[in-house]
Amino acid sequence: MNYSDIKNNEEVKELIRKGNQDLGVLGYTDHSETHCVMVAQRAAFVLKKFGYSEQEQELAKIAGYMHDIGNAVNRKNHAEYGAILANEILKNTDLTVKERIQIISAIGNHDESTGGAKDIISAALIIADKTDVRRNRVRVKDKSTFDIHDRVNYAVTESKLKINVDKKVISLNLQIDESICTMYEYFDIFLGRMMMCRGAAELLDAKFKLTANGSKVL
Repeated sequence: MNYSDIKNNEEVKELIRKGNQDLGVLGYTDHSETHCVMVAQRAAFVLKKFGYSEQEQELAKIAGYMHDIGNAVNRKNHAEYGAILANEILKNTDLTVKERIQIISAIGNHDESTGGAKDIISAALIIADKTDVRRNRVRVKDKSTFDIHDRVNYAVTESKLKINVDKKVISLNLQIDESICTMYEYFDIFLGRMMMCRGAAELLDAKFKLTANGSKVL
């Protein structure tokens, strides 16, 4: 069982599609397969940069791709629902019990309201998920309809995640159009997520830094 197998699993695909559709009705930003693939690749990238094994990178990719399947059940407690769904799906694979539990633990701990990094897989998933901030996650481009979540995402004109292995620093560098969203509004929404990234980075023996418009803010 590898990432490619999960990425081509029709049940997982449909859970992602349905979850994203439901979140669209509720007014949430994009949580489609595009987001899931980006999170999967970024989680593996984080572990690769810090020298973790290919198998650990593979587990992070699987967790990253599956992390939002719980949205198909309900947005509230979606991380926990996702972990339960993932456990049932992954039981039918050749993953070891230890590997399967690492994946479902990461999924169950990725939401900032109830979770936090517990091991390297969950740490990589959290950093990958919470740093996916970009303009094209906003579904409706009519600015008159934007809520605060739309504004803070649409205001980000550039987003780059950089890792300095020698200095053990993970940096998220953002360019924010303050005519769309004030810095106060941005941090009101994202500070909790960024603090979660800080905890995840510490578990990887690194520091997390956030810069906005060239200024360090965390």
